[in-house]
Amino acid sequence: MKTRSIDSRKLLISALVAATLAGASHAYAAAPAAAKVQSHEVQASEYAAFLKDKYEIALTAGLTKGEFLSALAEALNVQPAEKPHAFTDLTTSDPLYTDAAALYALGVITTDAVGAGQRLSAVNAVQIAVKAAGLKELAYTYPASKTAAALAKVKLKPEWLGTTAAQEVAAAVDTGLLPSSYYGEIKLKSGASAALAEVLIGQTLSVQGLYKHFLGYASDADIYAKLQDAFAQSDIIQSPELQAVVDAALERNIVTGYNLKDSRYEANFVDSLSLVYGHSDLKHALQLIGLLRSEGIDAKVQFEPKTSAFIYLKEWGEPGVSDLYTVKQIANGNYIEYAKEYDLAFEFANAADKQRFDGIVAAYAKKNEDDQQGLLYGSWWQPLYYSLTELPGFKKITNNKIEHGHYYAQSFSLQSSSQAVAAGFREIDPSVSVNSYDFWTDVPFFNYLNGESK
Repeated sequence: MKTRSIDSRKLLISALVAATLAGASHAYAAAPAAAKVQSHEVQASEYAAFLKDKYEIALTAGLTKGEFLSALAEALNVQPAEKPHAFTDLTTSDPLYTDAAALYALGVITTDAVGAGQRLSAVNAVQIAVKAAGLKELAYTYPASKTAAALAKVKLKPEWLGTTAAQEVAAAVDTGLLPSSYYGEIKLKSGASAALAEVLIGQTLSVQGLYKHFLGYASDADIYAKLQDAFAQSDIIQSPELQAVVDAALERNIVTGYNLKDSRYEANFVDSLSLVYGHSDLKHALQLIGLLRSEGIDAKVQFEPKTSAFIYLKEWGEPGVSDLYTVKQIANGNYIEYAKEYDLAFEFANAADKQRFDGIVAAYAKKNEDDQQGLLYGSWWQPLYYSLTELPGFKKITNNKIEHGHYYAQSFSLQSSSQAVAAGFREIDPSVSVNSYDFWTDVPFFNYLNGESK
């Protein structure tokens, strides 16, 4: 394999930079990473924060069955039923009707009487969650002895509930849909607390693959092995439909680089507690996790495969062959290089830890001089990390994003360049829909977008 004769850091980072029209400065083989089977039991407060952040759902004490059903339908993004259903206690003009009809079509509501105004009982909340999570067929396999054994853990007897309800609650216990810390709330005539309702909705989302997705926690003993596996299983992402647009944008100098990513790997973290860190070297990622641990910071960690594309000039010599990149020659004799990279998405335990991240990277992973000692392996002159919510000292830039299926291409730009980039994409393909939105990045990368080389 030939060695490239240029600063690969400058090439790879340029893949994120979008320019003005005038020129201002994968088919992934393995299945997407599943949500972690957690040794850390998720607390109601974490589910509540997620529901508030993603869906603006906030449950309160004394909630009704209708309020629970509405929140569940919103979180699951249920689609309207194809056929209407006649409920005995709900008319088509009722605000809950559309959600109720959709949940009935999905088998979550199983009677003609919804009882929307009734106080939500703890047992009924569990029953609803089992059906919404897609576990009811499992529940109905339970023989009487198995049902009784599971219900004994919540101090209930099958005959108090009836066969179907007893099986549903038993399955919730055995599958962990009902966490053990909430067993004490499952009393025969007890109302469901807001915390129990939040946990059941959150657990339902998790079973359905709609909650957070992450390899594990920085503190996990096996996190390094999981990162190794995730990197080894990732590959150069290819999406011909997207690349037809963004490769043309590269050739026309509309952008100087772009990323390809796969939305199936997105962490789906709470925005206010999370940020994304990009790099190309696995050794750097492993050391970064160790650095966070050494600084007393724990965080959820998700590995998001990424491919960066940029122009490789013919005067730099033959690009060679590697598992880490591939090239395509273009009309002027230059190449488009596609480099295997990654993003690490972190969700911190609190906002203070998120804010500390910037200072830690600046001290131990930001290169300031040639041959600088005391830094993580492969530290960059302009490390790249960003947040979807504002952070002190961070700078606002713009992402210009187009999608096809579960793949998307994105190019970062200064806010002042964004309109030109979006217009350039649409000039290449008038049918393309460009989603441009602002977010916050670290100062060194912002400086890079402004033309600074260090």
